[in-house]
Amino acid sequence: MEKLVSLCKRKGFIFQSSGIYGGINGCWDFGPLGVELKRNLKEHWWYTFVLSRDDMVGLDASIIMHPQVWVASGHVDEFHDILVDCKECKKRFRQDHIEGDRCPECGGELSEPRAFNSMLRTRMGVSEDTAVETYLRPETCQSIFVDFKEVCSSYRVKIPFGIAQIGKSFRNEVNPRNFIFRSREFEQMEIEFFCREEEAAAWFDRWRQEIWNWYRDIGLREENMRWYEHPKETLAHYSRRTVDVEYEFPFGWGELQGLANRGVYDLSQHSRHSGKDLSFFDVEKNERYVPTVIEPSAGADRTVLAILCDAYHEETVKDELRVVMRFAPKLAPIKAAVLPLVKKDGLAEIAVDLEKRLRRKFTTYYDHAGAIGRRYRRQDEIGTPFCICVDHQTKEDETVTVRHRDSMEQERVAMAEVDAYVLKRVSIRDVC
Repeated sequence: MEKLVSLCKRKGFIFQSSGIYGGINGCWDFGPLGVELKRNLKEHWWYTFVLSRDDMVGLDASIIMHPQVWVASGHVDEFHDILVDCKECKKRFRQDHIEGDRCPECGGELSEPRAFNSMLRTRMGVSEDTAVETYLRPETCQSIFVDFKEVCSSYRVKIPFGIAQIGKSFRNEVNPRNFIFRSREFEQMEIEFFCREEEAAAWFDRWRQEIWNWYRDIGLREENMRWYEHPKETLAHYSRRTVDVEYEFPFGWGELQGLANRGVYDLSQHSRHSGKDLSFFDVEKNERYVPTVIEPSAGADRTVLAILCDAYHEETVKDELRVVMRFAPKLAPIKAAVLPLVKKDGLAEIAVDLEKRLRRKFTTYYDHAGAIGRRYRRQDEIGTPFCICVDHQTKEDETVTVRHRDSMEQERVAMAEVDAYVLKRVSIRDVC
């Protein structure tokens, strides 16, 4: 993890928020490479689970909602962590994150456990005496339930169907840790899939397989993943069944995505508290009912961390250490780097023109500083799948050398065809 965190900072993937002021615990900024990696991940998720399906629609709801939403959802009463404090070093921990009855840092005596609601509070209003207290949303799913009726009436959907959303959530974590794995501000990629009760088990199994296939498609190795079934006694108050996809990080196994059967809890609760009918009328069967909800809920930041961990490789090439990030090409922040063999002889001008043409179709990088081998290594370290070298032969036959990141093999490709060559191998969408 230390090597990975260092690389992320040095190469512009992820920085600590407000670093020049000493940082703020549990908050992170995605730099030039990190924002491209995360954007590619979200775009791939959206393409796979929304655009490629005929039973899914999207939503982008506000972060701040009516405070009664969180009463109805159970968060005000149920969304608590159990805290303990060390009487010696004064550090605070979640009770479920420590083993035994002594402080994991200094071995000191721990205080009595107490409950702490982990929602972040905020106030809305132009003056203190009229401001209304509410919360920054701790999850994205409640806005989907609240907007269920609007989606059904405006888009003419029919069950089974799902509503997908990617967005920020906030939790006042007691002990943020493990880089971006557990943060106070994070992003979720979430689906609420509405179906008939008698079809819920079958849809649960289908979503389980599709989730697993997606993680494989973004390049995570199966030997680093597993399913975890939550025992009935530890299920959340809304859940009938929950399974998690877990990934083996350097610090141990951690949840990437939860798959839950939420039953009719959420729509029933919001219907009861709002006084609005959130049932669904099936025209074909002339029947009204509250649909059951199957929820695949993934953490975008945690998935980025898993991708970074899985991609990081070290190897020795010609007695030198080679660090290479083996991203799936479709997720790589930079798809292709354009490098003139030397800066002189007109090669730089050709390379600049080529890079400008290619950047209209995918992310590119231009570099002419230093020996070509060193430039290849710099691109390996940020995971660029293809390096395109403009050399003296380019001036003779208008071909370029395309170097492959993982194998380091090289091949000649016509300069007029190099954009199609790269795009076919890096596109998130299917390219013929």
